[in-house]
Amino acid sequence: MTNKDYQEAVEWLFVQAPNYQIDGKKAYKPGLQNITELCAFFGNPQDKIKTIHIGGTNGKGSVSNMLSSVLQEAGYVVGIYNSPHLIDFTERIKVNGKNCDKAFVYEFIQKLKKLPTGIRPSFFEFTTIMAFEYFYQRKVDFAIIEVGLGGRLDSTNIIHPIVTAITNVALDHQNILGDTVEKIAIEKSGIIKEDTPVISGDENETVKNIIRHKAEEKNSSFIDVTGWKTDLASDLKGNYQKKNIKVVLGLTKELHKQGVQIAENHIETGLLNVQKNTGFLGRWYEFSKNPLTICDTAHNQAGLSEVFAQLNSIPDYKHVILGFVKDKDIDEVLRILPQNAQFYFVKPYVNRGRDPHDYEDLLKKSKINYTIFDHLDDAYLSAKQNVKSAEMIFIGGSNFVVGEFLEKNLEK
Repeated sequence: MTNKDYQEAVEWLFVQAPNYQIDGKKAYKPGLQNITELCAFFGNPQDKIKTIHIGGTNGKGSVSNMLSSVLQEAGYVVGIYNSPHLIDFTERIKVNGKNCDKAFVYEFIQKLKKLPTGIRPSFFEFTTIMAFEYFYQRKVDFAIIEVGLGGRLDSTNIIHPIVTAITNVALDHQNILGDTVEKIAIEKSGIIKEDTPVISGDENETVKNIIRHKAEEKNSSFIDVTGWKTDLASDLKGNYQKKNIKVVLGLTKELHKQGVQIAENHIETGLLNVQKNTGFLGRWYEFSKNPLTICDTAHNQAGLSEVFAQLNSIPDYKHVILGFVKDKDIDEVLRILPQNAQFYFVKPYVNRGRDPHDYEDLLKKSKINYTIFDHLDDAYLSAKQNVKSAEMIFIGGSNFVVGEFLEKNLEK
């Protein structure tokens, strides 16, 4: 298999199966029928591995990778299934921080091409069964599975995990999950299984009660970590990670109750070496020190509020490059933009990317200093030319903006 063979196979996967990250709602296939048939076709590998299920609106990726790092420090072989990827498809499926083998991806896609005609999966369903099979073949001790969208009807919900976590619940994907936090909480709590402890990291009492009620229905213990005190640090420097660390601590305590050997030093060292152990990128990621350049994939109002608050805590002038997808409420985002900044707006490169010219009337009303660019490269070049010493550059608003930036600049 050549690299060209791999690229052509992955392109086939994108073309054959609609992808929500690129195409939006029309690619979303709720329900477990497809994934049930897919898993059965491949011998149900998800039932042959120990899984940990991570749901929630924000923080799923951070919690998954923090937990993996801790377990790796404790000597375990750990698989992580995250989405979306930033640079290469193989980032979605990792074992001990190493991307899925490209030869496996290529060979598995050849098998997917021979599926019975009655099974017509989405892109995410294809990648989910691929992850299950890879983790089974690699004989992982634990597979940390991140929910794709929602929970109740998400294809990852076919698993029967040993522990579950719901990081938080906020408004996102309302056109699919519901137009209130309560409705979204009900969808996300749908991942709670019988007799399976659930860690809850949301501070909203209404959300807590919804998750607690579902746990009681399922005879599952409910562990609220929001009141826990911790001074543990992580190499993931976003202020919002303090909340995610509590969820990770809840997970490690429940795993320890189940006989998983995790010592305090494994937790401390694991949290401090997340990027080294897992290759996790894109969350308050320091791309460079001179000028200070930070990338963050926060893309909904709750996530952006946290990131923009941290930007506002930095007194230096900021050059902020942003791009959004079409289903985001730009009006709400503009209300929370960081102050003391020059803005550079771009269109994410995917079909769902929103052209800033479409919302320029809102930009004008907000009275911010901004420029619209046709290409991310041009926006970044302009920011670098304008930035002065002691100032900083921020890049975000969308996974796709951060992914494109890192792909083009990470190894330069």
